[in-house]
Amino acid sequence: MENKFYKNLNSESILQIYKLGIFPMAKSRCDEKIFFINPKKRALLPIKDFHVSRSFSRFIKKKPFYITVNTNFKKVINRCATENRKDTWINKTIENHFNNLHEIGIAHSIECWKNDKIVGGIYGIAIGGCFFAESMFSSVTNASKFALINLVARLYFLKYSILDIQFMNDHLKQFGAFEINQDLFKKKISKYIDQNIDFQSLSVEDEDLFDNVLSFLQEIKETS
Repeated sequence: MENKFYKNLNSESILQIYKLGIFPMAKSRCDEKIFFINPKKRALLPIKDFHVSRSFSRFIKKKPFYITVNTNFKKVINRCATENRKDTWINKTIENHFNNLHEIGIAHSIECWKNDKIVGGIYGIAIGGCFFAESMFSSVTNASKFALINLVARLYFLKYSILDIQFMNDHLKQFGAFEINQDLFKKKISKYIDQNIDFQSLSVEDEDLFDNVLSFLQEIKETS
């Protein structure tokens, strides 16, 4: 469904669209128009039952990257749109709107650093007890996965209920991604969308973030 009035969109209207279980995409990076997507199936990642392989768990424990939260949202979304891609659904219109959502504390990013450079990251928006993950990038092996595990650990300890990833893909299946139908998805988000959770209420210090990940790995290991 094309939004013919996309130039008049604002942060509040985009927020209401997400609350309805709909999200924006573009046909290409160069097309300024936005389409609203309402898929019949929605892909989610489990938070409490997130799957971590033994090899990735060993990699995590080596603390391969320095992690920050909301330090450079603009760079993360831009790299998600341009890193190792011939084209993308993240056009300049979406990028600008999400930068505005970040400024008002709704859109968030997690950054992976190595040698003082951002080498991976993930971004999305947090509404109530739901986190709508939009995209991630990596210029170094496993950097995006390391950003993802940091995101999931944060959502776990803040007691988020929904981690939406929009569409299923083979890369995310390894973490336990699953699909539900449109009606069930909308029922789930309506149940949790008005919860009062502050994404930024946990520490954003690197050592604390790493401790959160290690604690998360231990807890999901004990319950698996």
